Amino acid sequence: MIRHLVLFKLNEGVERDDPRVVKGVEAFRSLDGAIPEIRFWELGWNVSDRPIAHDFAINSAFDDADALRRYVEHPDHQAGVALWREFATWVIADYEF
Repeated sequence: MIRHLVLFKLNEGVERDDPRVVKGVEAFRSLDGAIPEIRFWELGWNVSDRPIAHDFAINSAFDDADALRRYVEHPDHQAGVALWREFATWVIADYEF
């Protein structure tokens, strides 16, 4: 299995209640059950006040690298990515477990 972790940092001046952010969160929340390759899906806002912390996280799992690639290329995923590009940056880690 492949774990796919994504940590998002909101751009300067962007808050969680920004309508773009709310729409972006809903876009990613709606992927659970919509993309058959997803085996595990959770997301949430950071609760740490540490300065190095990111703001939002997605923790997901896929059967293998091909399934992860199909997810990444899926139009619903790409639509969510396009929304988040407007107000955030992110880092990704993919590893086998």
